[in-house]
Amino acid sequence: MRNLYSDYFQKSKVFLYPLLKLKKGIEFVPDYTYVAWENLYEESNFKFLCLYSVNKKNVEFEIFSKKYLKNHSLLESYVYMGNDIYIYIFNFYKFKYDFLCFNKGEYSKFSKESKTTILNFFGDKGDISQYIKSFLNPEDYHDQYADALGVSLELIKNVWELCSLPDKEKETIFLRIPEELKFFKNNSISLNKL
Repeated sequence: MRNLYSDYFQKSKVFLYPLLKLKKGIEFVPDYTYVAWENLYEESNFKFLCLYSVNKKNVEFEIFSKKYLKNHSLLESYVYMGNDIYIYIFNFYKFKYDFLCFNKGEYSKFSKESKTTILNFFGDKGDISQYIKSFLNPEDYHDQYADALGVSLELIKNVWELCSLPDKEKETIFLRIPEELKFFKNNSISLNKL
């Protein structure tokens, strides 16, 4: 590993998006991903939200959406927000353990299956792949990080994780709640039971 990655990146896009098992390099990737929506979903609701900014008349996106998103087994709901913004809401309760680890910044504690899915998504080549490997399996990289940071190996081992916590504000949508989703506020109605 040549350099340490120090800039903030959207953690949900790196650690949760691959769990949708959509192919890397697929035509449309969300512009942003989130784990909360102000006044609608908290992290404890286990929702994974994908925001796509695409022209409403984009036929290719509609085809993509029908093929990969609208029929996805984890899709709970989707909404057009206007201004060419679509939000797809996935129920990640299936990944409850990993989601809880994610919220605490304990990426190394993800389940083996989820780690494998994430690593397969990013592949074996390139800097990004190396960063992801180090984030998910920090024990293999503690010495490299200690050297790069100029700190003791003991300090790195005490911290253990090599990736910063998710920024709650950057992992939350701050958009108005559409009328069609207000019914689901505070989990008063579950889409899973409809």
